[in-house]
Amino acid sequence: MAPVPIKPGKYKIHAHIIGPTSLLTATEYAVKYGAPVITDRFNPLPIEQEWGIDYSDPEQEPAPGSPYVIYLAYHPAAGLVVPEDKLFVNSVPRTEWAKFTFERVIGGVKILSDKGLALRAGHRGAQIELTEPKPEFQETWTLEYLGPIPTE
Repeated sequence: MAPVPIKPGKYKIHAHIIGPTSLLTATEYAVKYGAPVITDRFNPLPIEQEWGIDYSDPEQEPAPGSPYVIYLAYHPAAGLVVPEDKLFVNSVPRTEWAKFTFERVIGGVKILSDKGLALRAGHRGAQIELTEPKPEFQETWTLEYLGPIPTE
């Protein structure tokens, strides 16, 4: 499928796994590469479940296929990183954050790393892995736009 542009802003990222709504969630306990990112049920405290999506280069013009970065909306210095093909959130310089593109698929979008690997939610509570893209619902996500990126 062809890449699609995404409006920069604050989002909830819903995973398409069986059962009640699951959201991309930063865990509260850091390990070697930062805090593992999982899917979990909706949590009334949005701190770990609302994400900023922005162009990897803030000066770039929007275009399909442009790379984006994803970071915690309430901790804008904490972005997604991908060591060992697993998803973590960590407070490292923006230049070290993983870059992603989005492709439209049936029922949502597929989120692809700059290596062409797809984010995959195996089951609720499992750490998000990056795998070769397949037509599977565990690799389909819904982006719920919540508003513009807060500026201070």
